[in-house]
Amino acid sequence: MAAHHCIGTGADERRHWLAPDKAAALESTVQAIAVAGKGISACDESGRTINPRFANVGIEATEEMRRVYRETLFTAPGATDCLTAVILDPETVFQQDSNGTPFPEVLAKQGLIPGVKPSLTVYKLPGTAGETTMQGLDGLSERCAKYYAAGCRFAKWRSPLTIDVAAGTPSALAIETNCRDLARYALICQSEGLVPIVEPDLVLKGAHSLEDAVEANARVLGELVRGMQDYGVHLPGTLLKTNLVNCGKDCEPQASVEAIADANLRVLRRVLPVAVASVNYLSGGLSLDRATAILSALNKLKRERGGDRYAPWNLSFSWSSCIQLPLFDLCKTEAKDESGLPRAAIQKLYVENLLKARAAALGGL
Repeated sequence: MAAHHCIGTGADERRHWLAPDKAAALESTVQAIAVAGKGISACDESGRTINPRFANVGIEATEEMRRVYRETLFTAPGATDCLTAVILDPETVFQQDSNGTPFPEVLAKQGLIPGVKPSLTVYKLPGTAGETTMQGLDGLSERCAKYYAAGCRFAKWRSPLTIDVAAGTPSALAIETNCRDLARYALICQSEGLVPIVEPDLVLKGAHSLEDAVEANARVLGELVRGMQDYGVHLPGTLLKTNLVNCGKDCEPQASVEAIADANLRVLRRVLPVAVASVNYLSGGLSLDRATAILSALNKLKRERGGDRYAPWNLSFSWSSCIQLPLFDLCKTEAKDESGLPRAAIQKLYVENLLKARAAALGGL
């Protein structure tokens, strides 16, 4: 067996600035989210993302329709068996259900922890091959305070990066810029009582090999960990949401799920401190069948190699498109109720998809 290169809990040496009660509250939220076999539902699509999904199935995309759709998901019977938390768009944080109850309260009453994706904008890095960073740190502390007051207990910041070996991406500049911004975001969130989900996302676009992906992901996660250490982020009060280490979608042949599972464990063991309790993978454009197959293989391999002694992290999901895109197809075939949506059919398929994700998080597929 290869040597375990994981950074230990000593990586969190700079927690002295955070009051003990604040640190304990953050850790409590993390432990409530990092439950084996349960994941996070990402319902944080902006209007710009979700509106075309409505339009594609002939439904007018309005703020009210977005509210009704989210309420349909948040009240689906059986969803809480598969979830511990839900990520909301800022619009949804301040919306209410049909009875006038704010959505964060609707979720909290079911034992689900509400979180938020702060509004961000994409900025192209000058002098790079089209690489980007995210902007949104200005005013973040004030926004986080409002989200906390509204009932949110965590936030999520996604920083997309691309792998192109020939073009030299992700470049050192893009990695450093994005990871330092993620670290600053995490520090600000914790100061306002929110658990930061840090999300570096090396997208599937391209023809890179699985080993290319291993090296790129290890560099990015390593820089992210260093950034959080340098900024004094309390690592037990954070969560990692990241892409599945995978070859590019144009790579031929595609890697097997077993090889992908091994690649992911190798990356985590090289760079991720045990102080980070949970890794909640994004689907990154994969189908539900492919995403669940990989996640299940990952958890099976972890179990075969010694469980938490080998990979001391909860390995679960935080999925949106692979679970929700099939729900919109129902609007073409199922009868709609007075809301304008086939709500019963949507809830049924939503929970069925979540049950598949739960099984994968338990390594049971």
